[in-house]
Amino acid sequence: MTLAGALVRNFLGNAPEWYKLTIVGFLLLNPLVLWVGGAQGATLAGWLLLVEFIFTLAMALKCYPLQPGGLLAIEAVALGLTTPQSVYNETLAAFPVVLMLMFMVAGIYFLKEQLLFMFTKILLGVRSQLALAMIVCLTSAALAAFLDALTVLAMLITIGTAFYQVFHRYASDGQAGVQYDISVDEAVPELHRTDLDAFRAYLRGLIMHGAVGTALGGVMTQVGQPQNLLIAKQADWNFAEFFVHIAPVSIPVLCAGLGTCVLLEKLRWFGFGTPLPPNVREVLLADQQAWAAKRTNKDVAVLLVQGIAASLLIVALALHLAEVGIVGLMIIILATAFTGVTDEQRLGKAFEAALPFTALLVVFFAIVAVLHDQHLFEPIVTAAFHLQGEAQAAAFYLANALLSSVSDNVFVATIYITEVKAALLDGTISREQFDALAIAINTGTNIPSIATPNGQAAFLFLLTSALAPLIRLSYGRMVWMALPYTVTMTLTGLWAVMVLL
Repeated sequence: MTLAGALVRNFLGNAPEWYKLTIVGFLLLNPLVLWVGGAQGATLAGWLLLVEFIFTLAMALKCYPLQPGGLLAIEAVALGLTTPQSVYNETLAAFPVVLMLMFMVAGIYFLKEQLLFMFTKILLGVRSQLALAMIVCLTSAALAAFLDALTVLAMLITIGTAFYQVFHRYASDGQAGVQYDISVDEAVPELHRTDLDAFRAYLRGLIMHGAVGTALGGVMTQVGQPQNLLIAKQADWNFAEFFVHIAPVSIPVLCAGLGTCVLLEKLRWFGFGTPLPPNVREVLLADQQAWAAKRTNKDVAVLLVQGIAASLLIVALALHLAEVGIVGLMIIILATAFTGVTDEQRLGKAFEAALPFTALLVVFFAIVAVLHDQHLFEPIVTAAFHLQGEAQAAAFYLANALLSSVSDNVFVATIYITEVKAALLDGTISREQFDALAIAINTGTNIPSIATPNGQAAFLFLLTSALAPLIRLSYGRMVWMALPYTVTMTLTGLWAVMVLL
């Protein structure tokens, strides 16, 4: 093989040839659009770049989005659609999220045994599939309201991966201590393949119920989502005031979300409602009993320390004693210092899951910088301001809904709340109008953003996690499973904004 041939073959690794050609086509198309577009070239190239980046996310199971998305981001800077300083500014503005990914996800890794212990009890103790789905959805909502949606999903990912590993090891018919590649189906004989596929569907349903639950709870309080803190600061609302102002929209949406959960489980639509296969239940139960039989005092001590650390985690985040990432670092130190994990290699494994996504998130901020520098959302903001009364609040809700479903909801909320606060200070709108628009912005960026993984960092983290390929949770399937929730929750939120505010 020639050097040129090796370079071509190495481009994007094992991704399909058609995918490689598509990315090359994108890289050639962008400067062409910028050149032939004249005065509107930058705007057209900016929107095209957003569509291209969404494509890389949609094909995450074919090729991790960091490399193709990163090439698009580098080209955007080279073409002058944004600047390195703008990318840095966007990243700096979201530094708490970056810090959280670096340390909180690793902190959850060191609570794995305790989480698996608790959720195995729930999974095997609750026989009703509907009851279990409701428990997962409600628990995720409650935790997200006081903690953080990404932290809650990190817990669910850790638990889901651990459950999958238990059954896949059994289905692969391996001997004790033998490690198998749990992403390879060839190791699973036909005898167990049906159960494995059903278990995947079962885990997909629970994880998606939990993911939607984080959105249901995250909208309610000022600590539930990053943009909530920004909106609360601009509106000068404390914790209780924020909850009271948002409640006329968030409570009906919560009811709609829970009602949708019940219907999806009952009707088994959109990939939900698959029960836990009896064979899988037996394997999980046997694994639990085996661990209980050989559990030593040292293992019990580990569970105790992790339980205390988890309690401290909940208290620290609920009271917002420090930034989420700093709390995560505290959990890493406590959970490792008192369980004997002190060598660098064992510590390093905890960071493997989050750092690729952290890099991807910074690439995403580069795309957001293009949207910002090219003022692509400005016409929509201006159009919404020209409306009056109920129509204005509804327009802000829908505009935020649309943009948050394709872009980052924190970025969208920042743009809109800044414009609305400026209008209040200028005397263009009254304080009553400002409050209504702030509620519309908060709910509009939180609720409909579940439509795609682009809208919320937590959903994007789930899509690009190690669990997603194991349970066959692709971009398209994620959008499809979120669709009924998106429709019912978005419409309920719109009704509440128009009628109850």
